[in-house]
Order: sequence, then structure tokens, then C-alpha cells
Amino acid sequence: MFKFLLTTSFVCLALLQVSQGQDSVPKIEAKLDTIIQKLDASQTTLNSVAAKMGGEPAVTAPATAAPDAGTAAVKADIETVQMNLNYIWMILTGALVFVMQAGFAMVELGFARAKNSINIIMKNFLDFCISAIVFLFLGFGLMFGTSLGGWIGMDSFWISGHAADDKLWCFWFFQVVFAGTACTIVSGAMAERTKFVGYLVYAALLAAIVYPIGGHWAWGSFGGAYGVGGTKGWLEAMGFVDFAGSTVVHGCGGACALAGILVVGARHGRFGKDGSPRFIAGHNIPIAALGVFLLWFGWFGFNAGSTLIANASIGRIAVNTTIAPAAAALAAMISMWFVQGRPDVGITLNGSLGGAVGVTACCANISPASALIVGLIAGIITTVATIALERFKIDDAVGAVPVHLCNGWWGTLCVALFDEKPFSATKLGVQALGTFSVTVTSFVVCFAIFKMVDMTVGLRATDEEQIDGLDFAEHAANAYPDFQTTEQS
Repeated sequence: MFKFLLTTSFVCLALLQVSQGQDSVPKIEAKLDTIIQKLDASQTTLNSVAAKMGGEPAVTAPATAAPDAGTAAVKADIETVQMNLNYIWMILTGALVFVMQAGFAMVELGFARAKNSINIIMKNFLDFCISAIVFLFLGFGLMFGTSLGGWIGMDSFWISGHAADDKLWCFWFFQVVFAGTACTIVSGAMAERTKFVGYLVYAALLAAIVYPIGGHWAWGSFGGAYGVGGTKGWLEAMGFVDFAGSTVVHGCGGACALAGILVVGARHGRFGKDGSPRFIAGHNIPIAALGVFLLWFGWFGFNAGSTLIANASIGRIAVNTTIAPAAAALAAMISMWFVQGRPDVGITLNGSLGGAVGVTACCANISPASALIVGLIAGIITTVATIALERFKIDDAVGAVPVHLCNGWWGTLCVALFDEKPFSATKLGVQALGTFSVTVTSFVVCFAIFKMVDMTVGLRATDEEQIDGLDFAEHAANAYPDFQTTEQS
């Protein structure tokens, strides 16, 4: 190639000189012949060296000779590049999961009334801030520290002693956004009647203790590759699989949401004296829809990022994370259309989220065809569970329990039901045990936490405060000062 370029250059120069009337073509040709001869000699030498390097090894050489030093160096460089790509992947996908905080805030804001808007924003903003701090000091160690019998981590509570370029920081960042997600699920379920201080106390305890307990049982060894812990939790040791957290994150958050709404009670006016349900409309459905889009967008980081490595496997995970929510939205819309005679926007939006939760545990070990089935059933589950809660007079303001708890159960079972490997009843039993253990423990502990908060700092806002709106009662402010946002004239 080099010879060709050089020859071409001299030919062009010769033509240029001829065009200018210079009689120097013979001289140029002579120089060109000399250069080509030298290039041919160099090529012959290189071919000879290459032939010697590729020849048969000497008789005295061992059969398992060490690889060429250059090859080993190239391999080491490739491994370094791959590791750095993995770290970048964790940070980028962790940032996508962080965007889900905005999605949760917008969904809750849109499905609630205008008079509670500031309170909702404050809760969704502050619960992540609190989660980050307590997870650094306590939660991370309980979740990924050296295991005490597979039940809880016992070290790595304060990790600031690690070097600035330690790979642990990437892992910690990816994990803290998951803790924030589990925490903020509860906010929407208890919206419009929960005292601000009481909610913050809960947020601190969930991220510090409740979420890390279940997380250690299922993911306890995951920190081993990053220099902390490395011992499997008891569920993980049994073969329990929850790839991105249908149970560990969403089941936990949904169970805590159920505990919270049972303790705090229904919103003022949600049910009549005879127990009949009264519809409370959200004030901004377009904002709620934007929130769902943001959550779906963040879910690509939530699921694909859980590989913790940047390789081709992320492609199918992203496809499954597209197919399941899409199918679930359609199934939820059609099923509610059948029940009430018209398509419902709220259940349609929640259906897509239910599908995303349903595929979260199994997105890495099922095909897109299976993801379609997972999503269709998740959408129906969302609809049926929403109607069931209302029948039982349980007031879930945004539908967090149907989306996260019910579909968390479903998605965790799907790991065994739709696995590409042959079906195993034993694996299905382990999956059922795992999701039952984590969600029931989360429910019981959070129920105790909410009871404690209610008896100390207070949990439920008074009827008068709910009528005025928590923006005024809790924050002495109005999110929409140019409009009347209370129910009082």
C-alpha cells in the first residue's frame, strides 16, 4: 500500500513537471526505480523474518511454550479497555436509574390534586437525598458486607478509605440509585394524607435497614468483585434469581407501600360512609404520562445496567424491557375497557409500569416472545389488583401496590416459568420462597416502622389539613399561586 502511494505521488509530480514544460521525466523515473528497488528489498527481508517466526519450533522447546509477549500485552490492553467500559456502563446506567426519581415524582404529581404538589415534590426529592446518606453510612454494608450466616452484612459500613480510582465507587453508585427507587415507591401510595416529617423518618429507615436486608439475601455476594464482602446470602445460595430486582426493589417497595397505606388510612373523602368508593381525579394527567415515559426510559438502565458489564447481552435485555411494558399497557387498557366500558388512561399508564416490573427479574433469561406473555399477564394483574384494592377499601393513590408488589411477585416467578432452560419445579419453588420471604419481611418491618412513626412524630394529616392541602399545611406555600387549589371557598 505504501509502495502504491509513493509511486502514485511521483507519477503525479512527473505529470505536473511535464505540464509545466520541464524536461525532467527521465530523472524522476530513475529516482522512482531506485526507491522501488529499496522497498522490494525491505519487503523481502520482512518476509524472511516472518517465515522464521512462523516456522516449526526447535525440538528442545517445551510443548506448552509461553505465548508471545506482544500477544499477552495486547490481551492485557483489551481486558483493561473492557473493564473501563464496564465502569462507564455502570455510571451511565446508574444515571438513567436516577432519572427514574423524576419519573416517580411526575407520576405522583399528576395523579394527585394540585393542592399537594409541593409536598409531593419535597418527598420525592428528599427521600433520595436521605437514602444516599444512610446507604453510605449503613445500608451498603448491611447489604454487601461480609455475611453473617447469609442473613446480613457485617462490615464495609463506611467506605471513604478506598482510593480515588477504586472500582468500588462505580458499584456503590449503581446500587444507591436502586435504594432510592425502592424508597420512593411508597410516596405515591401514601400521597395526600401523610405528614412530611413522618415520611422522612420512614425513608431513612427503609434505605438504611429494610431494603438492605432483602438485598443481602438475594445479592449479598455481588460486592465481592469490587472488593467488599463476597459471601452469598441465604436465598442466593439456594439458587434464587432476581436479575434486576422485581422482588428486591419493587416487591420490597410495594410491600412497604401496602404497610404504609394500611397504617395511615384512606384519604379524606375517598370512601363514603357506606363504604362506596369515590373517584379522586388527578390534576395533571399529561404530567403523569411524562412521568411514565421517564420511568420507562430509566428502566433501560435499570435492567440492562444490571449486567454490570458492557457486552452484547444488553441488547436482548433492552428489547425485553421494550416488549413487556408495551404489551402490558395494551392488556391493561383492554381489560379495563372490558370492565368499565371505556379505556382508562390511568390504568393504561400503570399497566406499562406493571409490565416493566414483571420483566425486571427475568429480562436476562427469557426470549422476547416470552417477554410478550409476561407483559400481557402483567397488564391484567395490574387491572385486577387495582379493582381488588378498591373493593377492600384500601386507598392507593397512584396504584403502587398493583404495579410494584403484585407484579414483583409475578416477575420473580417468571424467572422459572419462562426460563430458556428446561422448566424446573424446584427452581419455581425457590423463586416463590424468595419473593415471599423478602416481601413479607419488608411488610412486617415497615408496618412496625409506620406504627412507631405514627405514635411518635405522627403519620396522618388531619382532615382539615387534607382539605386545605398539604402544600399549605406542611409548607405554607402554593405550587400554583394564580389558581385556587383547595376545596374551600
